[in-house]
Amino acid sequence: MTPHDELVALLRVKSFRTGQFTLASGRKSPFYVDARPTTMSAAGLALIGPLGLAAVREAGWAPTLVGGLTLGADPVAYAIARASVDAPPAMDAFTVRKQAKTHGTGRRIEGVFVPGARTVVVEDVITTGGSALEAVAAVRAEGGKVVGVLAVVDREEGGRAAIEAAGLPVRALVTLTQLNAHKR
Repeated sequence: MTPHDELVALLRVKSFRTGQFTLASGRKSPFYVDARPTTMSAAGLALIGPLGLAAVREAGWAPTLVGGLTLGADPVAYAIARASVDAPPAMDAFTVRKQAKTHGTGRRIEGVFVPGARTVVVEDVITTGGSALEAVAAVRAEGGKVVGVLAVVDREEGGRAAIEAAGLPVRALVTLTQLNAHKR
């Protein structure tokens, strides 16, 4: 089994649910992909890091930073940054808060972030693209250059198109079609 196949299998077991769900967009859905049980598991981190790193490199984006909107993007960014240490050049990670802190430094972006740096925004699941675009806006507001968006799962519900319409290329490690959600 390839690492990609292992990730699909892990997502099917840990992250895919059927029932009646309200998505972040407010839309109703008969299935839900909660990637966190996969992205926060040891097995998931071990798969997502190298697969995400390979996807970023195959895209030719050449970033120095990887990150996105907390909480879904955090383990994805950290896994990719960690994997990059074993396959240089290394990338550092950052987290975009949902809102700036009201104390201390008042930052919205935490971790290793440098204005002007080439960044990849990551996401656990893309549905409408809203979270990824929010992270893109925050990174750009702080002077980062976003070169692409990478998701663990693309629900194939218009998010990719919305992000691409904003001028950014998108890659996904797994699509909803690959999860065979419609057959479950």
